Amino acid sequence: MSASDSTPAVTGLILSGGGARAAYQVGVLSAIADLLPDAAHNPFPVIVGTSAGAINAVALGCGALHFTDAIRQLAKVWQGFHSHQVYRSDWPGVIRQAGRFIGHSLLGMGKEVPVALLDNSPLRELLERELDLSGIGASMARRRLRALAVTAFGYESGQAVTFYQSRAAIEPWARHGRIGVQTRLDLEHLLASAAMPVIFPPVKVNREYFGDGALRQAAPISPALHLGATRVLVLGVSGSTDSGRNADSRPLTGRPPSLAQISGHMLNSTFIDSLEGDIELLDRINRMNGMLPMSAESVTPGFKSVEVLVVSPSQPLDRIAARHRHELPRALRFFLRGAGATRSSGAGVLSYLLFEAGYCNELIELGYQDAMNQKDKLSQFLGLEAVAPAVVAANTPHAMPVSPVAPGLVQAGS
Repeated sequence: MSASDSTPAVTGLILSGGGARAAYQVGVLSAIADLLPDAAHNPFPVIVGTSAGAINAVALGCGALHFTDAIRQLAKVWQGFHSHQVYRSDWPGVIRQAGRFIGHSLLGMGKEVPVALLDNSPLRELLERELDLSGIGASMARRRLRALAVTAFGYESGQAVTFYQSRAAIEPWARHGRIGVQTRLDLEHLLASAAMPVIFPPVKVNREYFGDGALRQAAPISPALHLGATRVLVLGVSGSTDSGRNADSRPLTGRPPSLAQISGHMLNSTFIDSLEGDIELLDRINRMNGMLPMSAESVTPGFKSVEVLVVSPSQPLDRIAARHRHELPRALRFFLRGAGATRSSGAGVLSYLLFEAGYCNELIELGYQDAMNQKDKLSQFLGLEAVAPAVVAANTPHAMPVSPVAPGLVQAGS
């Protein structure tokens, strides 16, 4: 909560990146929709998203006037997902893109046209069809949304740029390696934020090419604070924030790592480590705050209290992806087999690329159950009426996804 009791709390929602893993967020949001009373207003005045989380964030921003309906429509899209809606997964498309990638990367052909391993032009068509970006301005005009932001990474400037649209003027910020730019959000910002490095091609916004916002995003929580949030709900896509509870316990084999295994760790480093590091740093500051002999605000006026609630998976998502690897389109499975992505050890890559209904629906169900298992904490955080104690299903003994971080200190304008 804010240090000043007279100032109403402004709740922010942070949706992290992670490709197909973002289906988990949809499950948590669906649970929140069920917890909200009928015709409830958007409980998140500030919404910030990165990568695939940016797609979810903008979908919520577009539908903030009818928040629960927006969540249900978002769930409907994810529940029916197939890879060909996100990238070309047919034989001609995969072969053509592979040829372009080799020609561009190894032979220097067509350098003026950015390429990557996969052609994600179907994603643009999907977003054009499903999103009504005029809903963002309408939601802000009706005071149902204060600010909406997506973060992308500038390949030339080396900056993590948070593009934000807000109801009122909010001062842009500049910190080491990260800046905020006020603008009217459009499809290019969204596609740039979701352009996974090497996998999807970069997108030109104004005069610079941008890629996935998770690249070098040192402080993923910070944009929400700059935009006025005083408390934040963070929906992650990794369960490893729980003090190692979900750490991989498989025995060491002594075998050389496959290319897919290496790539999986690189993707985890890109999409997960910064967020978890930011949460861990905030937790440490919170603990320090609890040791102070007097109010932090009276000691250091440049600091303010922030309440954080983290919801993350109770099961390793790469193991779920391994169970669904047969759903990967045949053409893509053929090209990824040699890299080891179709083996259990390479399932980390699949967990980001497996935009298929079976995998996405299992993640949605996991997110829903994880959230409902902790519905009292969520209800308290969102200021809802008291609910009956959550009942943990017998078949989910490890469901422990919500990790409340005690109110603590985050430097103002951090």
